[in-house]
Amino acid sequence: MPKAYWVTTYREMKNPEKVAAYAKLAGPALTAAGGRFLARGEPSTVYESGLMQRTVVLEFESVEQAVAAHDSPAYQAALAALGDGADRDMRIVAGL
Repeated sequence: MPKAYWVTTYREMKNPEKVAAYAKLAGPALTAAGGRFLARGEPSTVYESGLMQRTVVLEFESVEQAVAAHDSPAYQAALAALGDGADRDMRIVAGL
C-alpha cells in the first residue's frame, strides 16, 4: 500500500493568533494520528507558477490513515481554533 502525503499551502494568513492556536493543537493531533512532518515553512525557491507561500508536508502510511487524521476529533478541534484565520489549500496525495 503506498504512503500518502498531506500537502497544505497557506494562501493568506489573516489572523496570526488563530494560526498559532491551530498549530498548537494540529501538530500533536497529526503526529498522534501517525503523521510525520517532512517539511514546513516558506519555499527556498519557487519556479514556473509557484508562489512564495508557507507550505506543510506530512507523510502517512496510507491515504486512509491521512483521511482518518483529518477527520479525527483532535484535528477537528484544531480546525475550529483556526476558523477563518487563514486561507489554505490542503490535499492528500497517494505516493507511488
